[in-house]
Amino acid sequence: MKKITLPLTDADIEALRAGESVLLSGSLLTGRDCAHKRICAMLDAGEELPFSLRGETIYYAGPCPAPEGKACGSCGPTTSARMDAFAPRLLDLGLKGMVGKGERSEEVCEAIVRDHAVYFAAIGGAGALYGNAVKKSEIVAFPDLLSEAVYRFTVQDFPCIVAIDCKGGNVYRR
Repeated sequence: MKKITLPLTDADIEALRAGESVLLSGSLLTGRDCAHKRICAMLDAGEELPFSLRGETIYYAGPCPAPEGKACGSCGPTTSARMDAFAPRLLDLGLKGMVGKGERSEEVCEAIVRDHAVYFAAIGGAGALYGNAVKKSEIVAFPDLLSEAVYRFTVQDFPCIVAIDCKGGNVYRR
């Protein structure tokens, strides 16, 4: 199992292949449907985002409130296809990694290759496991969206599988 430190480097991305198991550690953003819609609305309006996407990895999740003594509650992945309308645009703006659940559209697969990025699959139903991997959590944008706000997590040994690599390898199309 490969250990990867976030943020991703071009060398990290180049070395990853579809089907490999990885443990991610470092900084990870979260964002779901509402956050993606607001990000794109801000971009359409010519507004500056309250955070940079360049070099970031985003986890498609909405964390549950943290219990006493923890940085995060349960935090399982949401279905990635719900972000497919937004993902190519965000990849073009420098997003380098995405973590979620399930297949991606052809447009997203093409953008991953074009923008030299990677898509990691997380395990559905493992929200408690992922919540335990979060060591620090802070809201960075859209607090009015509550659990769908954009958070910055510091994660340690966050398990996933390389689902789509920068060369177009895709575990869903074998």
